Amino acid sequence: MFSKEESARIRKEFWTSFGKSFPRKWLLYNTKIKGFSFKFQADRKKAFVCLDLEHPDEVANELLYDQLLALQQILETEYLPEVIFDDAHQLESGKYIRRIYVLHETKFSIHNKNTWRDCYEFFVETMNQFELFYYEYEDFIKQAI
Repeated sequence: MFSKEESARIRKEFWTSFGKSFPRKWLLYNTKIKGFSFKFQADRKKAFVCLDLEHPDEVANELLYDQLLALQQILETEYLPEVIFDDAHQLESGKYIRRIYVLHETKFSIHNKNTWRDCYEFFVETMNQFELFYYEYEDFIKQAI
């Protein structure tokens, strides 16, 4: 078991190491669509790459999600076969969002440095595919709002 301070230090080291090992400017929040962002997530038990839809206007949020559902077959076939669509994902805060994500299937813990390299490679490969998909269908996605 780790103290809060040690756990925070390890998390910081994990993300710093990732940035240094794979120095690249990721798309993440720069989609030019409000509440539409790509994220890397990692904790004690799992890691994943996700696209979160958190537009403050619920109608716009639903329209964006529906637009992505229209592209689901393409996303699964050409980019990310393991992608999961979740229209009611609950965050730790209790807030519900729409999330599209790919889970890192290999055993992982942010507290185990021996699992970091596989996770980093998963992050790079998966986010790259998400970005390629987004750039290819950006105009279609933006038509939703």
